[in-house]
Amino acid sequence: MQRKKIIDLTLSVNNKMDGVVITPAKTIDKNGWNATTLNLYSHSGTHMDAPLHFGVNAQTIDKLSIERLISEAWVVNLTHIKPKEEILIAHLDGIADVFKAGQSILLHTGWSKKLGTAAYRDNLPRISVELANWLGEKKVNMLGVEPPSVADVNNLEEVTNIHHILMKNDIIIVEGLCNLEQITTPKVTLIALPLKVEGGDGAPSRVIALQD
Repeated sequence: MQRKKIIDLTLSVNNKMDGVVITPAKTIDKNGWNATTLNLYSHSGTHMDAPLHFGVNAQTIDKLSIERLISEAWVVNLTHIKPKEEILIAHLDGIADVFKAGQSILLHTGWSKKLGTAAYRDNLPRISVELANWLGEKKVNMLGVEPPSVADVNNLEEVTNIHHILMKNDIIIVEGLCNLEQITTPKVTLIALPLKVEGGDGAPSRVIALQD
């Protein structure tokens, strides 16, 4: 049987990341083993949102159905997208015609290459209201994006509205992806596993793609 190619879509967690503080807790010299203390913002790095994040409903990250965390996913090439540009239905090209309810969508913008710059957070391409509503109508399972948010984090009205549309339509949002350029097929198996934080509004996640 041919082995699938495994692509890691997860950013490494480190002290350069906003909301992350990693400090030594134990050392071999003093304690006999190495260990660290991790202080993580729930939406740092590659992460998954729960509806509680924007008060859409009371669903928390630990209560998401694990069956939904493994899904067929279409990969949309948006590397031509401009900073701050709205992503429209038209950007999906042929995928809009073949998409089936329950599948997922990954938006490959190349935005992860801007990690560590002000543009990564402040100039990100955004999901339009038109596309958000379409994603809901089509019953998308998971939506994965490279920027740290699906909408302009500096515009509270916009970021709230887009999250509300997606979450009210039961779409699982995964943000902060990377390495999408390594995917060479139009569709993959997406596996996105958040930390099981009890009562969590979101959590850092390990996300991989399996490619035939």
